Amino acid sequence: MRGIVRGIAMCGFLLAVPAAMAADPEAAGRALAQRVYDRPDGRDLVTRGTMVLTAPRSRPRVRRMYTYRLDHGDGRVLSLVRFTSPEDIAGVGLLTVDHPGEATDQWLFLPALGKVRRIAGERRGGRFVGSDFYYEDLRDREPDMDRHRLLRREKFQGVLCEVLESVPADPANSVYGRRVSWIHPQTLVALRVDFYPKRGKEPLKRLVVHRIQRIQGYWTVMDSTMTELRSGHRTRVTVEKAVYDQGLPEGLFTRQALEDESRERGFRP
Repeated sequence: MRGIVRGIAMCGFLLAVPAAMAADPEAAGRALAQRVYDRPDGRDLVTRGTMVLTAPRSRPRVRRMYTYRLDHGDGRVLSLVRFTSPEDIAGVGLLTVDHPGEATDQWLFLPALGKVRRIAGERRGGRFVGSDFYYEDLRDREPDMDRHRLLRREKFQGVLCEVLESVPADPANSVYGRRVSWIHPQTLVALRVDFYPKRGKEPLKRLVVHRIQRIQGYWTVMDSTMTELRSGHRTRVTVEKAVYDQGLPEGLFTRQALEDESRERGFRP
């Protein structure tokens, strides 16, 4: 998924802003946001990995999972997350269908209940299976849905990044007031994203990418952590194997397939 992302960075230092950036930061930000969105990431992708939930003074909870994504190239992006262990979450799946523009459909399958539940738009700020990812974080977001501004260039993790601010064009279309991203200029991968509430100057959450790897020619996030900054609760997602361009069928991304895990097993790495 694109893919499914506090304050001024203290781990880097501020560098001089180029004159062109200072002259029109909105145009520069919009162009960068489009380049990030258009970054080549294959027609389809399957990953195998883990999700680890960690709370202060608590033992980590480890979950095994697969993710599937199919990009039609016309604005439609289909994705599926499936958990396989432990027993209390095995079989749970989330299907997301992003349409061109702002429309998104999401369904959650809970095998214990034998039901598929639609995720209503007003629940986009709900936690996905108790993790630090909101349902909104698992949706595709086109550049036109936000107003972008290039803030500065700054080092993060030893890389001179472009710092991009994105503010929802329609405040009702997001649970966030803004996002600030540290973009790796060569790979166009966001190495850090701070998520701000609609009111308040401090971010709610921070996504940090620990490792990226080039697989089949595509830059792939292999290890990342989403942290809820107030509580210190963390969700770490690690990819063990990623396979692009298998030719995933569209039928894999339907409500019927969401209830039938056997349909996806032949595509698992």
